[in-house]
Amino acid sequence: MEKPRHKPLTIEADRVEGVYEQEMEAIGNARLCYGGNTLTADRMKYFKSTNETEITGNLHLDRRKDIIEGDYLKLNLDTEIGFLDNPRYTMKEGDGRGKGEKLFFEGKNQYRLEGGSYTTCPPDQEDWYIQAKDLKIDSKTERGVARHVSIHFKGMPILYTPWLDFSYTGKRKTGFLAPVLGYTARSGADFAVPLYLNIAPNIDATIAPRVMSKRGFMLSNEMRYIGHNVHGNLNADVLPDDFDSHKTRYSVSFQHAQYFGHGWRGRFDYNRVSDNRFLRDLSNNLSQISRTNLLQQAGLYYHGALGHDGALSFSAVAQRFQTLQDPFVALNTNLLTISPYKRLPQITMRAIKRNVAGLDLSLDASWSNFTHQTFTEGKRFTFFPTVSLPMRNSYGFLTPKFGLHYTNYDLSANVGNKGDNPDRLIPIVSLDTGVIFDRNIDIGNRSFIQTLEPRAFYVYIPYTNQSFLPNFDSAESDFSFAQMLTENRFSGSDRINDANQVTLALTSRLLEPSTGIERLRIAIGQQFRFDERRVILDSSQITSRRADFIAALSGRLTREITTDVNIQLDEQALNTEKIRAGISYQPEPGKVINLGYRYTRDVRERSDLTVNQLNTAIKQVDTSVQWPFFNNLHAVGRINYSLEDDRLLAGLAGFEYISCCYKIRAVAQKLRTASQKTTTAVFVQLELNGLMNIGSNPLRILQQSIPGYTNIY
Repeated sequence: MEKPRHKPLTIEADRVEGVYEQEMEAIGNARLCYGGNTLTADRMKYFKSTNETEITGNLHLDRRKDIIEGDYLKLNLDTEIGFLDNPRYTMKEGDGRGKGEKLFFEGKNQYRLEGGSYTTCPPDQEDWYIQAKDLKIDSKTERGVARHVSIHFKGMPILYTPWLDFSYTGKRKTGFLAPVLGYTARSGADFAVPLYLNIAPNIDATIAPRVMSKRGFMLSNEMRYIGHNVHGNLNADVLPDDFDSHKTRYSVSFQHAQYFGHGWRGRFDYNRVSDNRFLRDLSNNLSQISRTNLLQQAGLYYHGALGHDGALSFSAVAQRFQTLQDPFVALNTNLLTISPYKRLPQITMRAIKRNVAGLDLSLDASWSNFTHQTFTEGKRFTFFPTVSLPMRNSYGFLTPKFGLHYTNYDLSANVGNKGDNPDRLIPIVSLDTGVIFDRNIDIGNRSFIQTLEPRAFYVYIPYTNQSFLPNFDSAESDFSFAQMLTENRFSGSDRINDANQVTLALTSRLLEPSTGIERLRIAIGQQFRFDERRVILDSSQITSRRADFIAALSGRLTREITTDVNIQLDEQALNTEKIRAGISYQPEPGKVINLGYRYTRDVRERSDLTVNQLNTAIKQVDTSVQWPFFNNLHAVGRINYSLEDDRLLAGLAGFEYISCCYKIRAVAQKLRTASQKTTTAVFVQLELNGLMNIGSNPLRILQQSIPGYTNIY
């Protein structure tokens, strides 16, 4: 059998002695270099026949990915098998380091420690470390595997696990993640041990067995995948036997998107829960708790060019929703949430062709099949061609536009006295014009470009009686600066407003000359109606239809202060209809204070098929903060309070402590989920840098609750 060829090596020292071709001993500042590694010590012996070395005294081994120190080393330089007494090691990637009773070299890039420890803290501040009976380090895969592990924090053991598999450089790998601990008022104490599966470079999954003291055992699953033309994720939770309801409960959420090429793409979105209470009982996410309609939709889409200077788009969608009723008011039929119509299917087409003999042509067409278990069902066809003549130059524009909106229904039941196939044809005329003036202006020692942009928008739509038509998908849009410059105040296609009105608007902006960044915008607008509106469709939570004046201020007042203020007025009655005001102070990442105020004078709430006019208003203040106190300690908080009802709608309070090698986050949150019900959750997380997070992560809650929140590393 051929002997392995020795790696080239060199030995240097103050004194070298030995027997030729047998052994060599280096004494005093000894240095051995082999295979890209450098070994220094007080004294070393080298045996040529076996290519082994024995080293003692101040041993220092410098390798490509780590540095190892100790007292006594015996090592075969060919196989890299040997042992080291009293070892100490430092990773060059990941900031990991540790020590042990004995280190065993087990081949190239691998070694194992008996009684080993691991931490990412600096030597003079060992706030946390893991202590393992057996700790194996694989420098090739950059992983550590520890057995019989205790995790120590501030000198005290806080967690034990029989096995721990971790990546000390943050690379993806299959293995158990840190346990998740939490508490909510509805589920009680919450404990989960997630298992991460690195299935492929573009596919991974997390399986988390979860135990809740008030609910029982739940299995949570998440799978993600991504490819060149496809991506998606699947989330599924199953609670086989809820301690409270004694029923099996579940949730499923699946999103898939794919690009087929040549402008074609598809998307599938499916969401479902077993019961109305599932999200309120088992989710800590405010956006999840407040969801009413869960989307279930499949769609095929196309977007491409239509000759030169044109575009064509197409979609075919099948859509329905699972509607969740508020479990605390579901027994009151007048307060039931109305489920949207199903679209089985809806086909739409939009074509735009610009500069045809100076004209812009467009066509919007659709065919929809609406079904509902309670209300009138039917099919609807819409055909809406428009022609406009845009006239533009460097300082202004004038755009007259004309369109004809045709709608035809094929209904399953009579509506009014128009039969089963009513139709509607409405002309729409508009004229949009504006001018842009600008000048250079100095404010303090800074230069800006100031613009002055007057605009006029006229709309004429003759009145057409539409009370005999069904309402499948129309709702009244809330009055806003953008809405007052549109032709139709209704969304959908079942209602088209009558209009003989002009909107006058004036906008002024401050722009940075070098970057074009908009630093400040001030806008005012007023709508003048020559005829009173006759097509009315009440919607819940909208501004009174009397509002006709709006003013807005937004922008970055200074480098630290931003603001966004909107005021809507009924100019004739001199009533303030709505105020949305907010200001934010953020001098640097990790420091932010937000103040907000919301007022709506007139609130209408839908009750089954009718809308009740209530003598009430919305008056809310919303303030949130992230701010450092006492060096590394950050306070976080939010209060959303209803002045009208004198009650807390949402509250959050907590702190973050950021150290050199760990972070602690503790957050308590209280949410009002129904008119008389609240839910409380507590999040406590210890993040050990480079190893794991222990506890329940409140980062999503903080990002949703505090605008401008920054995760401090």
